[in-house]
Amino acid sequence: MSNEPWYVIKDIDKLDSPALVVYPDRVKHNITVLKDFVSDTNRLRPHVKTHKSIEVTQLLLEAGIHKFKCATIAEAEMLAIAGAKDILLAYQPTEPKMHRLIHLIQQYPTIHFSCLVDNAESARMISNLADISELQVSVFIDVNVGMNRTGILPDQDAFNLYEILAGLSGTTPLGFHAYDGHIRETDLEIRKQLCAEALQPVLDICDQLEMKGYEKPVIIAGGSPTFPVHSANERVECSPGTFVYWDKGYQSSFPEQPFLTATLVVTRVVSLPSPSRICVDLGHKSIAAENELTRRVYFVNAPDLKPVGQSEEHLVLEAGEGHFYQVGDVLYGLPYHVCPTCALYEKAYTIENGIQADTWKTIARDRSIHY
Repeated sequence: MSNEPWYVIKDIDKLDSPALVVYPDRVKHNITVLKDFVSDTNRLRPHVKTHKSIEVTQLLLEAGIHKFKCATIAEAEMLAIAGAKDILLAYQPTEPKMHRLIHLIQQYPTIHFSCLVDNAESARMISNLADISELQVSVFIDVNVGMNRTGILPDQDAFNLYEILAGLSGTTPLGFHAYDGHIRETDLEIRKQLCAEALQPVLDICDQLEMKGYEKPVIIAGGSPTFPVHSANERVECSPGTFVYWDKGYQSSFPEQPFLTATLVVTRVVSLPSPSRICVDLGHKSIAAENELTRRVYFVNAPDLKPVGQSEEHLVLEAGEGHFYQVGDVLYGLPYHVCPTCALYEKAYTIENGIQADTWKTIARDRSIHY
């Protein structure tokens, strides 16, 4: 057994920087942990926004997970190419996007596709285009449970929209999509309480629809922060995404989730601009930069380094007087937000037993693959 830390790449000299690296054994561990949270794998509908790759999708399929959630047509097509059986486009399509979705439905007739809708006008547009193509499109009503981003409030209007969708010739309502990304409290008990309060109106609407004779609606809810809560609720399909790679942000905020960080960004020291500072090749274009400067990357082999400046291709770090860093030294950076970081790289290098083994293309980072 090697005494090297889990992240060390033995043939690092063969890898230019910055580079995205993935550790498949840790990805597989995370998939196992995900499944352990639920009694029925059929309740899992992981989001692919984090990895955007066929290879990770295939690992999930091999683990018996066949339902997926995505945010773009490219991600939906990636899932179809990989062999997913059930794909939710968790986005309300405009007309151009709906044409693309219909094309995918036609190209992959054995796959069940669905999308979101939160208003009657969009519902009628979807139905009309479906009618023209002689299709029946499955839809979930996007409900606003506090995120205040998209969705209709879970009240009488949502009930009415469900009935409108049921009455249109080109749409089939399946249930509700309730993303509660605003619930991020570190205290799990507080998250449980807030989740219950946010979800209850949705459960009430579902009960009302069943009483009126509709088939029991499906509820798709939550992301990674609320996954431990929703995983215990048999009424809910869970759709975390970050779990597959995990990151510093969620690792720090949600310690009750035993996922392993499985993706790093390799960077090198390129300059020594002052006696106490170093500069590495990790700019805005190489690491997600939406957080404030000190919450963009954490160096697992140099945790005391402090970011003090960043531009497109450079990151300046305070190392302290008398530091030992030299030009060419390798740093292993753990992103605070891995999802947009992955989208900056066309591929990830897989590391197995400390050696570069393969590459996984981030194929769905593009807005279009074929359609």
